Amino acid sequence: MGEQGSDGGRKTAGAPRTAAAGTGASAASAKKAAPSKKAAARKPAAAKKAAAEKTPGATKPAAKKAPAKKTPSAKKAAPAKKASSAPLRKAPAPRKQVVAPKKATASVSAAPAKTVAAHPQGESRTALVRRARRINRELAEVYPYAHPELDFENPFQLVVATVLSAQTTDLRVNQTTPALFAKYPTPEDLAAANPEEVEEILRPTGFFRAKTKSVIGLSKALVEQFGGEVPGRLEDLVKLPGVGRKTAFVVLGNAFGRPGITVDTHFQRLVRRWKWTDETDPDKIEAAVGALFPKSDWTDLSHHVIWHGRRICHARKPACGACPIAPLCPAYGEGETDPEKAKKLLKYEKAGQPGQRLRPPQAYLDAGGRAAPPLGAG
Repeated sequence: MGEQGSDGGRKTAGAPRTAAAGTGASAASAKKAAPSKKAAARKPAAAKKAAAEKTPGATKPAAKKAPAKKTPSAKKAAPAKKASSAPLRKAPAPRKQVVAPKKATASVSAAPAKTVAAHPQGESRTALVRRARRINRELAEVYPYAHPELDFENPFQLVVATVLSAQTTDLRVNQTTPALFAKYPTPEDLAAANPEEVEEILRPTGFFRAKTKSVIGLSKALVEQFGGEVPGRLEDLVKLPGVGRKTAFVVLGNAFGRPGITVDTHFQRLVRRWKWTDETDPDKIEAAVGALFPKSDWTDLSHHVIWHGRRICHARKPACGACPIAPLCPAYGEGETDPEKAKKLLKYEKAGQPGQRLRPPQAYLDAGGRAAPPLGAG
């Protein structure tokens, strides 16, 4: 009779190997069953995750994991929005480049916008020459009566007056020279003058001691080297005390009719504003501007530019809104563009005020200009 086994409770005496085999099989099946428990443990977790994704009322852990999955997509979406908005932000950039034309159109209609928009940075040499000469023609129509604004009757008076005009106005010189030339009418007279007496006369012009030394010195040079006559050559004029290229060209152009460019402070300021040259040295400015015009135009060109600088295109507050060459000016908008406000900035005959000469040419008076009052007349 056998014993009762686990299934029926009875074991036979002759089945030890079978029992051992059964024991080994059960161990192997136990080992195989272990992974199945882990897999079974993973399946509920996966099922819970799937349920959490599908179920609206997910548990808090599921809710925390959900954003973790959405975060990468949100980060990826953010660049997409920036990329799509980038062209819209870059679009206003061209508007900043055309600020000057907007100012131009505000007061000088649409004409300046065309010229100002084409900034001379990319202007060809031919275009520069044409624009420069057109500006000179326009100014010649505005100032047909332009002339040297120093009173003089001969080359000697002109060279002395030009030396005295340094660091002061032509008006102040014109109000001072009548007394000087009344007492010392010739180079010989001024060469022999008492410096203290000359200083007292020249005091209103400023720097009167240095100017006294210059005019007496140049008078002596005229007497000793040129027989009391003002030379008509550039190389001779620049040898006189106090006489540089600017003064020499004023004398040559206006006393001898020989072309020359007068590079004073007004001339330097305007030709740089108009982008005729970027030079700052007067001699280099003279050479650069002279190359843009025929030599026969040099003297009148100097008058036109200087007159415009004194009346309209001032150093601090240019009257852009009243400027006749605004459509040709790349610096339009640096000054007042409102026409009514700009008119209040005009000077001399453009504002109905006296000019700088006590004895101006008749053409200037015929054009509406007024003579300046003498010294002490107000």
